[in-house]
Amino acid sequence: MRIFIAGLSLIAAMATCAGPGRSQSQMELTQQSAEEYRAADRKLNAAYSSLAAKLSPASKASLQTAQLAWIRFRDQECEFETITTVGGSIHSMMVNVCLGRFTDQRIKDIERQLNCQEGDLSCVHQ
Repeated sequence: MRIFIAGLSLIAAMATCAGPGRSQSQMELTQQSAEEYRAADRKLNAAYSSLAAKLSPASKASLQTAQLAWIRFRDQECEFETITTVGGSIHSMMVNVCLGRFTDQRIKDIERQLNCQEGDLSCVHQ
């Protein structure tokens, strides 16, 4: 199942990167995936900073601990998911796609905390 999902991710990344009728080299695809990941990382950092600024010192420390654990998990999971491409020209792109996917989900998680409704017990209230 993971191989199938990785294949779909690759196809989606290539379709996103190349416009209609335009083929791109692997280097261009890798650069595009790196730019997309960097943009997602900037967005994550902004959301994280916004949330951290609203938290008490204890909640902020807990958020920092969770974020560091999440980064370790993301990196290890992407290492696992891309192990079959190690040594290939596509490997960097696949890592970028994986990192971007996890980062996009983390942004949603943090934004949910930023936009919590009063009374939602699953949220950290500032």
